[in-house]
Amino acid sequence: MGRYNGIYSTLIDQYISFKRNLGYKFIDAMYTYSLFDRFTIDNNEIKIGITKDLAEKWAVKRPNESDSTRYKRIFYLAQFSSFLNEMGYPSYVPKLPKTNKSTFTPYIFSEKEIEAIFQSSDQLKTNGNMDSCINIIPALFRVLYSTGIRISEAISLKNDDVNLDGKYFVIKESKNGQERMIPLSNSLVHILEQYRNSLPETHVSKDYFFVKRNGRKCSSKVVYEWFRKVIWNAGIMHGGRGHGPGLHSFRHTFSVHSLAAMARSGLDLYYCLPILSTYLGHQSLEATDKYVRLTSDMYPSIFSDVNSICAYVFPEVNNQ
Repeated sequence: MGRYNGIYSTLIDQYISFKRNLGYKFIDAMYTYSLFDRFTIDNNEIKIGITKDLAEKWAVKRPNESDSTRYKRIFYLAQFSSFLNEMGYPSYVPKLPKTNKSTFTPYIFSEKEIEAIFQSSDQLKTNGNMDSCINIIPALFRVLYSTGIRISEAISLKNDDVNLDGKYFVIKESKNGQERMIPLSNSLVHILEQYRNSLPETHVSKDYFFVKRNGRKCSSKVVYEWFRKVIWNAGIMHGGRGHGPGLHSFRHTFSVHSLAAMARSGLDLYYCLPILSTYLGHQSLEATDKYVRLTSDMYPSIFSDVNSICAYVFPEVNNQ
C-alpha cells in the first residue's frame, strides 16, 4: 500500500489487508492509522511494540475532539495492539473509555423459550374469521427462527420465491436490496406444506405465499400483535417497547444459535462469520460482529478460546 512511513508501516498494511479479506471496509480505520503512523514518527518510536506510555499519550483527548472520535482512536489502537501481540510483538492494549453509546442488547430466546413459542402458536384457536392472520402464525414463526430472515422479507415472499421441492426461498425484497437464496430444512418444508394445504384451493395461487385464509396479505403490525399473545401464553415476559422480545428477536436468536452450533462443531469462525454475514444479507461484517460477543456471553464454555484467538478480529460491543 505504501501510505505509511513509521516503524509500523508494514504491520499496519498487513493488519488492514487482513481485515479487508474478512470483509471489512475499514475506511475510517485507515485514516486513524495514518494519524497513528505520524504519531509514532513524531514520538521517535524506533522499537516495535506499543508501550503503555505511548498508548496513554495517544489516548489523551485532543482540543475540540468529540468523545466518539476519541473512542474510535483508542479502539483502533487497541485492535492493532492485539494484532501485534498475536504476531509476537508484546504490546499494551489500552482500555476503552466509557461512552454514551446505546446500551441496547438484543433479546435472545433460549431453546426452551423457542419450544414454548412453537407450542403456544400451535395452540391458537381459529374462529372461522377468513380475514385473520392466525393461520400463518405457526409456520411463520418457525420460518423466522429457522432461517433468520426479517419479518418484512417473510411476509413479502411471493409464491414464485418459494420452492418447496428444491427446499429454498429466494429473498428479493430485502432491506439492503441484495437478492439471496435461503435453504430450508426437511422439517421446515413439511411445516410449510401443511400451511399451504390448509388454504382453500381458490386462494393458493395468490401472489403472496403467507396469506390469510381469504388470500390477502398479512401486515407486520398484525403479526406482531399475534406475537405478543403467543409469548404471553408461553410465559415469556415483555417489559414494553424496547425492553422485551420482538419479532426481530427471532433473527437475533437464529444468528446466536447458529454461531453456537458452529463453535460446538469446531468450525473456524474466521471463515464462518463472512458466510453468516452474507446469509443474513448484511452489507458488511460489522453488522454481524455483535453476534459473536452475544454468543460468547450465552455460551461461555464453548467460546472459551474466542476472546484470545479472535481479539483483534471481533470488536468489543461495550467496554463496561
